[in-house]
Amino acid sequence: MAKYSSKINKIRTFALSLIFIGFIIMYVGIFFKSTPLLMTLFMLLGVLAIIGSTVVYFWIGMLSTKAVKVICPSCGKTTKMLGRVDMCMYCNEPLTLDKELEGKEFDEKYNRKKRNK
Repeated sequence: MAKYSSKINKIRTFALSLIFIGFIIMYVGIFFKSTPLLMTLFMLLGVLAIIGSTVVYFWIGMLSTKAVKVICPSCGKTTKMLGRVDMCMYCNEPLTLDKELEGKEFDEKYNRKKRNK
């Protein structure tokens, strides 16, 4: 069984990891003090990763304002839902607003758009 989590939490985790990756890249640059060009390159790459994290945090913040707020039937807390199916941010209960998907086993593939041409 696959481990699922809320889409919003996944994207926030990715943004947080970008911050740590940026710091690690900059820390590696310290080892190249004798080569200023290489050290500067690592520092700039690290800063770009941190700026990328800021952009992702801004994007998910904007996306979060458009998310549908629902009350989880399991834990009773208000959570935000993106797409046709999502997980509760607090208890990982599968959620859907689509009547066709009620009772079916949770699968993130239900969020993909079908293109029949």
